[in-house]
Amino acid sequence: MRGGGLDVRVARDGEDLAAHHRVRRAVFVEEQAVFEGDDRDAWDDHAVKVVAELDGEVVGAVRLYPLDEAGLWKGDRLAVLPAARPRRVGAPLVRFAVRTAGELGGSRMIALIQRRNVPFFQHLGWTTIGGAADFRGRSHQEMTIALAGAAPGFAPAGYRWALGGA
Repeated sequence: MRGGGLDVRVARDGEDLAAHHRVRRAVFVEEQAVFEGDDRDAWDDHAVKVVAELDGEVVGAVRLYPLDEAGLWKGDRLAVLPAARPRRVGAPLVRFAVRTAGELGGSRMIALIQRRNVPFFQHLGWTTIGGAADFRGRSHQEMTIALAGAAPGFAPAGYRWALGGA
């Protein structure tokens, strides 16, 4: 997805992957102190990693991955560097993640959203599930959106994944 100096894409090489993790670390470890040291976990081994490049610099990231073979996907670790937030990078990242999960055969996506970001996600068509819950000392809300799933097995050019592994 391109537009206005913004390029949102599946990470295409080692440089993109390193930038993806740098953005997440800057937001979740350094800025918000949600994690100590690093925010990576086992889901990173098979997640689709997405970057948002603005005017030649990666300023946003999100990851998505299937939770089951029935089409349930999870989107998480949405991160946008503070200087890029006024440029509205978050919405294209979320829309790209939703579209990509649908193209990969997903039927529904869930995410655990920091409560302060719930109105943003509602504006993008997401709905809440249940009440607020604590995650790592912060109030979060589970949310969901229906996906327009394509035929199972479709993948963006150059991307390969498998349930349960890389």
